[in-house]
Amino acid sequence: MNGEGFTIGDFVKSCKGVLSENVDDSIVIRHLLIDSRKLTNIEGCLFFALVTRRNDGHKYITDLYQKGVRLFVVNHIPEHLESTEDVTFIVVKDTLKALQQLCSMHRKQFSIPVIGITGSNGKTIVKEWLAQLLGDDKNIIRSPKSYNSQVGVPLSVWQMNSNHELAIFEAGISEPDEMDKLQAMIQPTIGIFTNIGPAHDENFIHRDQKIAEKLKLFTKTEHFIYCSDHLEIKEKILKNELLRSIPEFTWGRKNGATLYLKNVEIQGKKTVLQAVFKEEEITVTIPFIDDASVENAMFCWSTMLLLGYQNEVISERMSHLTPVAMRLELKEGINNCSIINDSYSSDIHSLSIALDFLNQQKQHPKRTVILSDILQSGRDENDLYQEVADLLTQKKINRIIGIGSSISRQIEKFKMEKEFYPSTDDFLRDFYLSGFSKETILLKGARVFTFEKISKALQQKAHETVLEINLNALIGNLNYFRSKLQPGVKLMAMVKAFSYGSGSFEIANALQFHQVDYLTVAYADEGVELRKAGITMPIMVMNPEEQSFDAILRYNLEPEIYSFRVLSILEKELLRSKSSQTKTVNIHIKLDTGMHRLGFEENQIDTLCKHLKENYSIIVKSIFSHLAGSDSIALDYFTREQSDALVQMTEKIEKEIGYKPIRHILNSAGISRFPDKQFEMVRLGIGLYGIGWNESEQRFLQQVSSLKTVISQIKVIPKDDTIGYSRRWLASKEMTIGIIPIGYADGLSRKLSNGKGKVLINGAFAPIVGNICMDMCMVDITDIQAKENDEVVIFGEGYSITDLANDMDTIPYEVLTGISRRVKRIYYQE
Repeated sequence: MNGEGFTIGDFVKSCKGVLSENVDDSIVIRHLLIDSRKLTNIEGCLFFALVTRRNDGHKYITDLYQKGVRLFVVNHIPEHLESTEDVTFIVVKDTLKALQQLCSMHRKQFSIPVIGITGSNGKTIVKEWLAQLLGDDKNIIRSPKSYNSQVGVPLSVWQMNSNHELAIFEAGISEPDEMDKLQAMIQPTIGIFTNIGPAHDENFIHRDQKIAEKLKLFTKTEHFIYCSDHLEIKEKILKNELLRSIPEFTWGRKNGATLYLKNVEIQGKKTVLQAVFKEEEITVTIPFIDDASVENAMFCWSTMLLLGYQNEVISERMSHLTPVAMRLELKEGINNCSIINDSYSSDIHSLSIALDFLNQQKQHPKRTVILSDILQSGRDENDLYQEVADLLTQKKINRIIGIGSSISRQIEKFKMEKEFYPSTDDFLRDFYLSGFSKETILLKGARVFTFEKISKALQQKAHETVLEINLNALIGNLNYFRSKLQPGVKLMAMVKAFSYGSGSFEIANALQFHQVDYLTVAYADEGVELRKAGITMPIMVMNPEEQSFDAILRYNLEPEIYSFRVLSILEKELLRSKSSQTKTVNIHIKLDTGMHRLGFEENQIDTLCKHLKENYSIIVKSIFSHLAGSDSIALDYFTREQSDALVQMTEKIEKEIGYKPIRHILNSAGISRFPDKQFEMVRLGIGLYGIGWNESEQRFLQQVSSLKTVISQIKVIPKDDTIGYSRRWLASKEMTIGIIPIGYADGLSRKLSNGKGKVLINGAFAPIVGNICMDMCMVDITDIQAKENDEVVIFGEGYSITDLANDMDTIPYEVLTGISRRVKRIYYQE
């Protein structure tokens, strides 16, 4: 993250830190780093060792030092680096506070207008639309993606430089006493309060407290904008003494607002907004028809009027507003490629974020970036594309395909495999798509270049039913369970059964990037697939089959050993492979402590130990067991009996083999319910994918997967006609049905036929009518406003996978693992 002008000495004075001895305090800070995995530039790079409930940045200082970083902000100096002379440590009480202080100091250098946006919803859309509307006139710096947190805001503000003419930053809070810190960094001259909703209500005494906290962003603005229809917000503003003297610009559907919205008329796929401003009637048209877009557009309209734009200009620009892709998507592509689509914004900062995501993907050794001209940067073209070229080199990109006249003029700066085209159409016409094979391709283009055409051409063709996997939710769930672990406890993540239906290497890539300690698969071929996709972390194989041990040894997988038969097969394979490079193999001993599924029993321990002592090629990495009822309070006594049995049997094995393997018995429910039984490691399974052990825990977890399809056709069925195979459904009245392309071959159980199941269409439930077919089914949309190609939610927001499982009389595990591999997976990150 780039800044300008501050030295180490300046920073130490501002944060009242203690500087390590014999260092040069005139070093200029150029880049801020909080994530060791995202190191790009070493020169002038200052690492902040942030400490959170879930992680401690001090753990990564040694690794960064070895990579060349020499500037660190810490709570304490690591003992083994105290006497190192070529490293600078700034010791502070709170590293996050120090980061915020530096960025507040940086913000004070600039006198340009700064728009600060807060609210429960719409912040990112309003920010991006304002950038679209104002970008022709001003060089704008804005928050990348939705960088609106206590960490995201300082990293956004640090991007400000002397070339910028306008800044737009989001501010998001989740608990009291956070907004003061964000206000000090953003220091907005214009404030926008979008709305108030239930998000994070649980952290506030009442809704008024949350509104008051958000209003702190505006106490030093020159103007602020809000919707006067939101009575809760309006009431708190009227009672706030600090805001009374600040000019307000309101919009609303009642006369008296600064911008009085008089009429809203939907015309096809557009909405005409008629309003009164300064006693004159004015109109704009937006290419959207939903209520949220109308509200977001009103904030943009208000902002442009406040800035002095003529309505003729506003109207023309708002008619060309484009949707904001709120997420970065990973999809299967042609010729065994992976496609990352991030045609959301085209600027150097969001490019860096997208490249970090690209580098998480290890499934292909080759990385290609398709990049358009970077528009409206306000920078010298030579300097801009030199920075782009350097960034691609640092991120080890193998090939660039540049599209646009500006980037094409800079061809000599890119020292890698390269091709350049004047336009997207030229690329699609002249480039042979067969030239892509077994690589990961990042699409990063400004909207005017219509990269959606490229995305469509590169995607693997599949039917319209997709399983969307939210990687942010996955990592949020991971961090929730991590926060429950005692210091030093390792975490094993279960990615068996195609990661509970969510995918294989895509999930494993994310877990490896976020430094999970172990992965677990069901069969060796799953582990081999992960190894071939670039997963290097330890992988346990739960069900090693006789013919798989050669692959287990060759790909450095670690088998679960649960019987003498399996142990004997391993021993024979080790003897057979003595001539190869295989020297030792890590194994995981499974003990049967009462579930009576797999595992050695207590009376077999002596014989087991004899085998282990005689074979020096075998290393017992862990000893574990499986709980039978960790999610049942009635079975807590049995869970403790199982844990005690694991301890006793392990102690006997440890005594015989002479060392202490890792112990683990807790699953997802056990992590939450038995903190005293965490031992040295825990196993996280269904909880990682958003399923809690009870309703209380479910509130803290996010659903990772959403299964969606579309309406293929709509028909009107006369009364007394039948629907579907075996004529099981009789229309009791004339009804309208939608045919959707999902059936039991995709994982939609036939148990849901004939009214047992339902889907969600445009916010309303549509019962399934007739028998579910192999590839499709029919739903009743008689009372639902719907049209062909409308989205259909099988499970997701509004209808959880738990709800669907209840309708099927089963558990979420079965639903997730039953989704066919022919259903296209789309992975996205907000």
